[in-house]
Amino acid sequence: MDLFERINQRMANKIKVPEPEACLPGRESPIATAELHAVLGEELKPPFPENSESIIFGLGCFWGAERKFWQLDGVHVTAVGYSGGSTPNPTYKEVCSGQTGHNEVVLVVYHPEVCSIDKLLTCFWQSHDPSQGMRQGNDIGTQYRSGIYFTTQAQADAAEASKQAYQKKIAAAGFSEITTEIKQAGPFYYAEAYHQQYLEKNPNGYCGLGGTGVSC
Repeated sequence: MDLFERINQRMANKIKVPEPEACLPGRESPIATAELHAVLGEELKPPFPENSESIIFGLGCFWGAERKFWQLDGVHVTAVGYSGGSTPNPTYKEVCSGQTGHNEVVLVVYHPEVCSIDKLLTCFWQSHDPSQGMRQGNDIGTQYRSGIYFTTQAQADAAEASKQAYQKKIAAAGFSEITTEIKQAGPFYYAEAYHQQYLEKNPNGYCGLGGTGVSC
């Protein structure tokens, strides 16, 4: 196999979610992370308030994605991590290898009476391009795929309805089919401490998010 073929093969592997049996083994214990939210001051881990709900979003690099949600009124806390794959308690390096099946995601814990699921979904759709498949802008790989991982049936119904509505709008604007996966939330693995609220700690840090410009 020549260099060109090897590059093509590496790229093909980067944009294909591996089967569970092909994923890295991971580890039994969670990796170390932060304890408190650097902006909201709340505990990053449960237990969360009884009247709160949680949902997980994937919309590209989680640094910029998390900031979009912690700025919303009614959001109790946010945290970045990994979900949607098979490797238990993965590291950032492992996720970036494309061998865990995980996505870079944001856990959003919110108060529904203040911040509705529709408000969260509007933020989600308008903050990225959901038609790009296994990439977001210049960030290419399965960990950058668009995804909504729900924890209640009401969230699932709202997500599907909003997807159909937004598909009509972006299609009219010339964009292709939405590739966002909508699934029942699986395990959420907290990312390393330095990733949590990264853009608060590094105001000039990288943010690769770019929406379609189409209103939800």
